[in-house]
Amino acid sequence: MKEDTTKPLSKVIRIDENEIRGHLDEMVRGTVEETLNATLDAEADEMCQAQRYERSADRVDTRAGKYNRTLHTKAGEIEVKVPKLRKLEKFRPNRTQC
Repeated sequence: MKEDTTKPLSKVIRIDENEIRGHLDEMVRGTVEETLNATLDAEADEMCQAQRYERSADRVDTRAGKYNRTLHTKAGEIEVKVPKLRKLEKFRPNRTQC
């Protein structure tokens, strides 16, 4: 009979918990950043009463680019792109009253 020369496969798959945590942190950070930027864009659309590049008689203002702000969150640093508006005094996102 032949001798069994197979080895156990216990060390074939290795999981690096730090790498998984880093990847998950990056995914959370990216999702939070995308959500905040989409919310700011939607709020600017509401204030202008029109979407970007939309031609409308009801339009109140137009956009004049964006400026970046860095937020420090539990998920890490997030780059937020705040829309600038031409006519309205300042773009102030809605804030809940405490």
